Amino acid sequence: MRTSSSNIPVAERAEAAYLGLAIGDALGATVEFMTPHEIRVQFAASQGVHRELIGGGWLRLKPGQVTDDTSLSLALGAAILTADGRVEPLACAQAFEAWMRSKPVDIGNTIRRNLLAFRRTGHPVAPPSEHDAGNGAAMRVLPVALATLGCDPATVAQAVLDQAHVTHNNPVSDAVCLLLVRLLQAALRGRSLPQLYRTEIQPFIQLHPYCALRPHRRDNPSGWVVETLQAVLQALLDTSDFEECLIDVVNRGGDADTTGAIAGMLAGALYGLDAIPRGWQQALDPRIATSCRGQAQALLALAPGS
Repeated sequence: MRTSSSNIPVAERAEAAYLGLAIGDALGATVEFMTPHEIRVQFAASQGVHRELIGGGWLRLKPGQVTDDTSLSLALGAAILTADGRVEPLACAQAFEAWMRSKPVDIGNTIRRNLLAFRRTGHPVAPPSEHDAGNGAAMRVLPVALATLGCDPATVAQAVLDQAHVTHNNPVSDAVCLLLVRLLQAALRGRSLPQLYRTEIQPFIQLHPYCALRPHRRDNPSGWVVETLQAVLQALLDTSDFEECLIDVVNRGGDADTTGAIAGMLAGALYGLDAIPRGWQQALDPRIATSCRGQAQALLALAPGS
């Protein structure tokens, strides 16, 4: 297993994580809701593997276009920057609601329902619900991880939950969001994948056995945050570089834009900018690429540990 070099600057890792989020989103959107068999048939000309940012999919995207995973993350990042690095539930809810009014290309049912409730009531925290264990809060945690790098664990956890509970007030979603931020921040600091497994992933699974990794591939993962996490961690642990990880996870099908986005942010933080294929960087929507790069640096500049 190739491990991340500890010599990569934090600023580069942050930028790679944000670009990785967008690239994984754009790559996975092409095959979202497809099964692995359907992907192999459709991409028979490329040995049954989807590996390029070509757009299309059920959303009929342009090449390099992203979905709600990236656009909602950017909305959250903008809200955090406006609040000088603070994660405030009302500011997050207002940013998300404005994003919804902009008619995004896609929006999850749980996010839509709870943002409509915020529009009616003005209350920025969704009610607790055992049914809201989707991956919509987990896919957008990167701005929080960047802005709180170096904060004490309690402050980081509160910030993670403050953004998550605007749309997903659920203990399973909470646990995954908190894990992802811990993984991101450890990777940003130069920790290797084996170290992340030993200090974060393995203890998490012991505490949450329903998230245990399967002995075989987690194919066709749904939007349930547990299946999303399993697919992402399996792809990350079974591969040794950024490109291989993203190709592995999106070709599992299912909710591939979100598994791609989360795997992309983690792999970007682990492996750095040079590990992201130049062709993928060039194919990404240039406006999105500029926004991701800019937010990564701006958020990191506000973090006490940058």
